[in-house]
Amino acid sequence: MLPDLEAFSIFAVMEKVAFIINPFSAKKNYQPFLDELEKKVENPLYYISESIPATDDFIRANFDHIDIFVAIGGDGTISTVARNLINTDKILAIFPAGSGNGFSNETKFSKNLDELLEKIKTRASRKIDTFTVNDRLSINVSGTGFDGKVVKEFEKTNRGFKNYIKVSLKTFFNYRPIKVKFFDEAYQQYNGKYLMLNIANTRQFGNNAYIAPKASKSDGLVDMVLVKKFPLTYSALFAFRMFTKRLKDDEYVTYLPVSEISFKVTTKNWHLDGEFNKIKSPIHVKVLPASLNILI
Repeated sequence: MLPDLEAFSIFAVMEKVAFIINPFSAKKNYQPFLDELEKKVENPLYYISESIPATDDFIRANFDHIDIFVAIGGDGTISTVARNLINTDKILAIFPAGSGNGFSNETKFSKNLDELLEKIKTRASRKIDTFTVNDRLSINVSGTGFDGKVVKEFEKTNRGFKNYIKVSLKTFFNYRPIKVKFFDEAYQQYNGKYLMLNIANTRQFGNNAYIAPKASKSDGLVDMVLVKKFPLTYSALFAFRMFTKRLKDDEYVTYLPVSEISFKVTTKNWHLDGEFNKIKSPIHVKVLPASLNILI
């Protein structure tokens, strides 16, 4: 009798779960995930996203009877799903299928469906911070300057880590620094020219590149990372420190932990969780403490 009760319990849990698939993630090869899901879950509720507005519509249509929304994709997909769940009791879960998977790495989601289904069965969750850039949600790392330009050019390629490195190197040698001007007098000492400016809610961009090794997603703060354009002789050290979690304040890198900050910047090119956006100055960044419920 116990196995029947257990099966009923699992079925009851899965009835409250929706899977949202970005068909353009993972080199457009989502079918193996879907095949495995249908073998392990009876009649799963899933949606293959046609667009961001369509994803929003799907979530709204199922919001009242679904407890856990699973995003299958990269950081941009996760952020799209997450923005519909902010400041609610709904739970976000993740199956990583992006090119960098920074947020899923930082929240300990793997490409193992059995592990994910076990987490879903327990339904354990916790609240983490998110933040906004001019009212646009970000859950991981967003930025402007050099990396905003890189993301813009990267989206013209087939993605993948190798293409990201190629685009980064090509962009670095030609990129002219941005100018940043803070409104708050306490930060005006940091006015100046920078290669890039990042806002980090977690530690990494993705692919284990740790731009803010001390960032925490549950402290009510983001790390603003200001990076001056550095000489070629420093680039190897910068890369080594970034991939070994050792980046720190020095003559080229400055960390400012903030809960809210406003500034002007001489570019409109931003990336929000790895997705290219155009955002006009002035810029207002604000942390939303304990605003997203995530499966653990």
